Amino acid sequence: MSLLAALAVKPWLPQPSDPGRAAPRAPAAAVGLRVLLGVIAMLFALFAIALLVRARLPDWQALPWPATLWLNTGLLAASSVALQFASGAARHGRERGLRGALAAAAALALGFLAGQGWVWAQFVAAGHFVASHPAASFFYLLTGLHGLHLAGGLVALGWAAAGLAREGPGERSARRVALCATYWHFLFAVWLVLFALLASSPGTLVALGSAVGMHSH
Repeated sequence: MSLLAALAVKPWLPQPSDPGRAAPRAPAAAVGLRVLLGVIAMLFALFAIALLVRARLPDWQALPWPATLWLNTGLLAASSVALQFASGAARHGRERGLRGALAAAAALALGFLAGQGWVWAQFVAAGHFVASHPAASFFYLLTGLHGLHLAGGLVALGWAAAGLAREGPGERSARRVALCATYWHFLFAVWLVLFALLASSPGTLVALGSAVGMHSH
């Protein structure tokens, strides 16, 4: 900078911004996903609180816990891992690995949903209907709501796969797959919380309610 140019600078006035130094903004899809995850988290948190409140009443009873639910949990965990692998493959342009990982993630998620349907059939066969008792009502509500969100995730995964088929691997495909992976990890974390709550005995649920400040009247 010359001496005349330096003297012409008026630091007390707003200076033009340098486009090259502009702070990077998060893509709209990433911001939208964060908002969506926040809303879903609040929804499930409210239902979890309602469950803890309802479990304090004397008519709450423990549900039978089929081993299929452990298998389903493993399927969802594997689906989440597959999507994380797909995200890494997308970032590095490994198209073959990306396609295989997306297919595996979708198949495992479908297996989880099918397994949840099988658990529902087991509960119905054992006489635990939606209106049979409060624990059964919450089980169907929470697992059904979680399954609907996962089904929506499969639609998004199909959108990401269609974009990959149309455009090939690249930055846009990597971004789509990364968003799907984040959503999957979130739903897996939600499922672990639901799994723990629904598998807990009435006494454990009462203790959890007391730990978060709920008191019997």
